[in-house]
Amino acid sequence: MRPFICRAALVGIALLALPLSAANLITKATDLPPLQLSAGKAFPKEPIQLEAGKYYRWKIESDGTSEMAIAAPDFFRFIWINEVVINDIEVRPLGLDSIEFDDAGAAVISFVPIRPGEFEYFMPNSGDAFRGKIIVK
Repeated sequence: MRPFICRAALVGIALLALPLSAANLITKATDLPPLQLSAGKAFPKEPIQLEAGKYYRWKIESDGTSEMAIAAPDFFRFIWINEVVINDIEVRPLGLDSIEFDDAGAAVISFVPIRPGEFEYFMPNSGDAFRGKIIVK
């Protein structure tokens, strides 16, 4: 009977600790510099540096000068997405490929990178000025 009680106590302690660590993970987000989408304004040349397992928020804003999008299919495939907030509407998707803006607006992606590597984000059907790099260590 004693081994059962010890195991039950250990499982109980582990279950109590899990929500606390998960709560810390999603309440201590690091805000990344926002990405500004504007006709004729190139993406930043310096790569975005991230750590796997750390919680981030990335705001993407469009000024509405034209229809614009950001795609990062390889990066989005290897992150856990907590939510995407689009003009105060919370969406909890299972995954993303890209985000497109038809008018001025903002989207905030809250996520945790889960795989180290180098990833590209870009504006579809645009030149090299609209390409950026994300490095996850």
